[in-house]
Amino acid sequence: MTRTVLTRVRPWGGPASDVVIDGGRISEVRPLGASIAQDETVVDGRDRILLPSFSDVHVHLDSSRIGLPFRPHTGRPGVWNMMLNDRDNWREAEEGVAWRATETLGRMIARGATTVRTYAQVDVDCGLEKLDGVLAAREAHAGRADVSIMAFPQAGLLREDGSGELIARALERGADVVGGIDPCALDRDPVRHLDVVFDLAERFDAPIDIHLHEPEQLAKFSSELIIERVKALDLRGRVTISHGYGLGRLPEPELRELLDEFREWDIAMATVAPPSALPTLLLAEHGIRLGLGQDGQRDYWSPYGNCDMLDRTWQLAFTNGFRRDDHIEHAVAIATMGGRAVVGSAPTLTGIEDRPGLAVGDPASLVLVAGDTVTAAVMDRSPDRTVLHRGAVVADGLEPTGDAA
Repeated sequence: MTRTVLTRVRPWGGPASDVVIDGGRISEVRPLGASIAQDETVVDGRDRILLPSFSDVHVHLDSSRIGLPFRPHTGRPGVWNMMLNDRDNWREAEEGVAWRATETLGRMIARGATTVRTYAQVDVDCGLEKLDGVLAAREAHAGRADVSIMAFPQAGLLREDGSGELIARALERGADVVGGIDPCALDRDPVRHLDVVFDLAERFDAPIDIHLHEPEQLAKFSSELIIERVKALDLRGRVTISHGYGLGRLPEPELRELLDEFREWDIAMATVAPPSALPTLLLAEHGIRLGLGQDGQRDYWSPYGNCDMLDRTWQLAFTNGFRRDDHIEHAVAIATMGGRAVVGSAPTLTGIEDRPGLAVGDPASLVLVAGDTVTAAVMDRSPDRTVLHRGAVVADGLEPTGDAA
């Protein structure tokens, strides 16, 4: 296998050096200007910043309308109402789920995301049709990104007969993760809801990711029930809570007590950087795995989303009120290696100063981006990017390159 040398790159914005890639991993970090062997392929870094590639660990590829004409937002507030809006409209899209998911995933990769956890809605309305579309997108970009798929009960597990059985069929079909959603507020029977989720996880030896939009005390109650099951089944490190808006509004002593339990049982969290953001620095203080995602992409839920995790990193920093360079760089660490930690392919960040992912032996899934500093790169969000996955260049200048196989 040909070795690749990234010349004149600045790992995490530091001094320029040459980074050698061999066998899909970083094999050497050389002083700038070291001689290049004849069998080494050169990628000119042009003094750009070298970062681990982005990880979008909360995205709904199945509902995306990226690449289609913009449409007015028609949803009414509330999870159930928004779900019904999607149900009323998704079949009328100008292109099918497979086309839309493939187009969106390709744009995400071109902007630097090569680790993705996506949702595929599974319910009595769509059956496994949306899952099949997302499976097709994963296959289309198999050589450009690592994609895990959640069988997601957006309509709940108890409100419509047969929902749990459909999730089981989705896991048999190729989904990797068991989803859950608002055990109290949506299904109104948290014990039965979580019994179904955790039973499926045991049956298929699959991790769990639960959407939690519930308000403060309800979110805390649901979290406590989740913790009970993690303890009883010894599922340490296998459960993620996404959103957790209400948890972020708990009084700090209550939240700290809950986060202590999350740390003990290694329960991860995923955020989409909403206006009422999770207290990101507090999560870091407690050693909680935290990843970032784009959520919906201009779909029947929301007009937001542009496939760019660097843009969403800016939003994470902005909603947290970050101004210091180390805090903004921490947002980048969450958007890159933090997401890999959530899906289990990297260790937990050790604190707000941790800048991992670019050491000898690390996977060569990387992104080069222009900027004077890491903070400047977040502020400017330049299109001058080169994306590598497992050592191969898969995108340049926001366009996919090479073979996706």
